[in-house]
Amino acid sequence: MTDTREDTPQPDNGDPEAQGLACVLVFNANDPSGAGGLTGDVLAMGSVGAHTLPVVTGSYARDTSGIHDFFSFDEEAVSEQARTIAEDVPVQVIKVGFAGSPENLAAIAAIADDYDGVPVVAYMPNLSWWEDSRIDDYLDAFRELLLPQTSVLVGHHSTLRRWLLPEWEGERNPSPRDLARAASELGVPYTLVTGVPLPEQHIDNVLVTPEAVVVHEKFERIEAVFAGAGDTLSAALAALLASGMDLPEATREALSYLDRCLDEGYSPGMGQVIPDRLFWAQPEGESEADDGAEDDSLHPGADYFEVPFNETKH
Repeated sequence: MTDTREDTPQPDNGDPEAQGLACVLVFNANDPSGAGGLTGDVLAMGSVGAHTLPVVTGSYARDTSGIHDFFSFDEEAVSEQARTIAEDVPVQVIKVGFAGSPENLAAIAAIADDYDGVPVVAYMPNLSWWEDSRIDDYLDAFRELLLPQTSVLVGHHSTLRRWLLPEWEGERNPSPRDLARAASELGVPYTLVTGVPLPEQHIDNVLVTPEAVVVHEKFERIEAVFAGAGDTLSAALAALLASGMDLPEATREALSYLDRCLDEGYSPGMGQVIPDRLFWAQPEGESEADDGAEDDSLHPGADYFEVPFNETKH
């Protein structure tokens, strides 16, 4: 892939009038809970103005409390999905979520190599729910096959530390630049490190190279356990890059978008909170009091369903 260490990765947008929305080729798993995976990618990318070309790598068996199992597609199915659509639709950015197997990572790496010059945004999720032997094989394949082609690596501070610096023995926690240095040795020019703990209930999110901090955005910690935050951030970043923003601006916008999604998060089940990726579509002036109000004229068992007029403007 083209070396982007000196230049922020920029997609080839072609003729925007002829093409319409920028398109992102996304490799990720189906998530029945809607917390993350391809569902989260599609919603986040659509919300910030890009079109998703989703390639299914497999499916989680999960609910809002966590992931219970995973069923992987084989690499031929993954490759055929991606190559078929990429030959038809111009791809501005490739986004990689959970690929499901080392074989799928090899197939994705081959496709990224064929589309040399298209930026790759790769997200490394927390894999602690998986079997240790599978985690090791997956991380090894990701390190050897995909990181050399990755433009921006996205991950939580603790996840990246365990993966990139497993033998860290310093008295302090590794800094984002330490993680970026480790990623750079594997071919990654930019690393977006999230969830860096700060005093007074704040966290830092840092786009960094081994030489410098490019962007850092501090947010107040939200006291909730979220599912799908990393997928939301990496999807929004990929979509904004595809639409033509430079990397620092896209990073700031993606982090601001994620913060609003988390602030408006909701619990559809009995487990974790899900980011509201369509927070901007809520009617203005809606309040919790309005949500809890009841109409005494309606019988509790009445078959009643009112469809409000949709005034959302896109």
